[in-house]
Amino acid sequence: MAIERTLSIIKPDATRRNLTGKINAKFEEAGLRIVAQRRILLSREQAEAFYAVHKERPFFGGLVSFMTGGPVVVQVLEGEDAVAANRRIMGATNPANAEPGTIRREFAEDIEANSVHGSDSAENAATEIAFFFTPNEIVG
Repeated sequence: MAIERTLSIIKPDATRRNLTGKINAKFEEAGLRIVAQRRILLSREQAEAFYAVHKERPFFGGLVSFMTGGPVVVQVLEGEDAVAANRRIMGATNPANAEPGTIRREFAEDIEANSVHGSDSAENAATEIAFFFTPNEIVG
C-alpha cells in the first residue's frame, strides 16, 4: 500500500458545534496523520473556485453559501491509501446512508451540512491540497 496525502475540510456545521477535535481523533485513530492544518473563513471567491466543478449543478449556490457561512478547518491527511481511508472514515455523503461509527453518521446534520469534505481521488487530492497549502506548509 502506498503512502498518500489527501485534503480534508471540516465544514462550518462541525466547527460551529466545536467538533474539530472529535473529528480529528477519528482520523488519527484510523492511522492517518495530520501534516498540515489551518482554520480559515473561505471567501465567496475561494469557495466558488474550489467547488467550480459543481458550477452548473443546482446545489452550487447553496454549497458556496454554506461553505462561506462560518470557519472551516482545511488540512492534509497522510497515511497508507489516505484517499480511500479518509472516505471510509467520513462515510457516505448522505448521513442516513453512512455506516455506524463514521464521521457523517455520528456528526452530520443532513446531506449538505455533513461535517466533512474529502478528496475523491489521488489526482484531485493533489489539486485540492495545492489550492490551500504550499509544499513548505506540509510537515510530514
